[in-house]
Amino acid sequence: MHDPKDSRITQTVTNKLASRGFAAPCRLTVQTSNGQVTLSGAVQYAHQKSAAVSAISGMAGVRRVIDQMTLKPAVKRT
Repeated sequence: MHDPKDSRITQTVTNKLASRGFAAPCRLTVQTSNGQVTLSGAVQYAHQKSAAVSAISGMAGVRRVIDQMTLKPAVKRT
């Protein structure tokens, strides 16, 4: 059973990340279970991972942030 509070947290986190520039080409997925938010997907730089975690840590309802993001640098075309 999905908790409506978790759905609200997921939506709030998604909106906050988007407002901080974590939209395309960053492809992050946000999942929430019992207040634990899991971030997965790919970012181009390591500082983006820490910025995403920092942006949502301490938000109302967020008990823990689980970072499952991976680094996927942009491909340089020659």
